[in-house]
Amino acid sequence: MERVFVDRSEAGALLAERLLDIRDPVVLALPRGGVEVAEPIVTRLGGVLDVLVTRKIGYPPSPELGVGAIAEGGEPVFDLALLARLGLTPESLVGVVAAERRELARRVRVYRGERPLPDLEGRQVIVADDGLATGATARAALRAVAAAKPARVTLAAPVGARDTVEAMSREADEVVVLCAPADFRAVGQWYERFDQLTDRDVLDVLARH
Repeated sequence: MERVFVDRSEAGALLAERLLDIRDPVVLALPRGGVEVAEPIVTRLGGVLDVLVTRKIGYPPSPELGVGAIAEGGEPVFDLALLARLGLTPESLVGVVAAERRELARRVRVYRGERPLPDLEGRQVIVADDGLATGATARAALRAVAAAKPARVTLAAPVGARDTVEAMSREADEVVVLCAPADFRAVGQWYERFDQLTDRDVLDVLARH
């Protein structure tokens, strides 16, 4: 299936129809875009909706180039092949990681205050995002979730790069993606509307659930 979604909400509703065998899940959205995808999933399936905050770890001379990621409750996950090509090691990025941990903690406080993540042990967990490009943040999120000993973890996204979708199948019990186009370049190209969401948008969704 190769198509353009109207928006994240439509994509999430279509995704929910592929997840109907999952009962009473904890749905963890990767903010910000994953929250709009996750809302129709939890509306259709029931269960609990929350966010799992992640941060990209950038290459210091060019921070938009992600060399890894970190998720709350987890450890940094690096693209070791890319680090080697750039002449870096995880140890050389200790300062960058520390800065991203501080920003991650700040965002957790914004979205959840002092409330902890739901208890994931023994639960069916769905990790939802609006798309899978490199998969760095999804990988960090899945490893953080796995450490909490859930019964089963499903990664759900409307669209993803084919190589990334294949790689993520080694990180989750199941990966549900509606389309993995051969000409994938960016997540936003597969949506008619791909507005940037604000923290207020995220908080409004969480308040409804």
